[in-house]
Amino acid sequence: MKLIGLLPRQSGGKVLSLILLSGFFSFVGFMHFRKPALFLKVVPPWVPFAMPAVLVSGFFEILGGVGLLVPKARRSAGIGLVALLWAVFPANIYMALERDKFAYIPQWVLWLRLPLQFVLMAWVKWCSSPNVTPTTEADSNR
Repeated sequence: MKLIGLLPRQSGGKVLSLILLSGFFSFVGFMHFRKPALFLKVVPPWVPFAMPAVLVSGFFEILGGVGLLVPKARRSAGIGLVALLWAVFPANIYMALERDKFAYIPQWVLWLRLPLQFVLMAWVKWCSSPNVTPTTEADSNR
């Protein structure tokens, strides 16, 4: 299967995951520019230059999302997206602790986002890691 530069040797699950993650990060990154006020609300007050932070994070989400579909950029995109997920993690903590400011989101969702951020990091890492082809003893004797 060859799709937008995806390696034909990728498993079906990995191809689907790459497409889903690429779409997710690209869409969310685009929304940072389309509706920045939504993202400004979640920036903790101690973060300086909130608006530039929102726009820069949106840019890198788009860049990482697109990069996941480019084989030569995939590993770097994955590293960048995991770093970005770490960088925005304090916003998730802020939302969970300041639940009155986010009353329109169920409290359990705010708390569930914290461990799910690590699941998302692991998913990105798996998708952006190169495929390892198992070798047999016969292959190593050649």
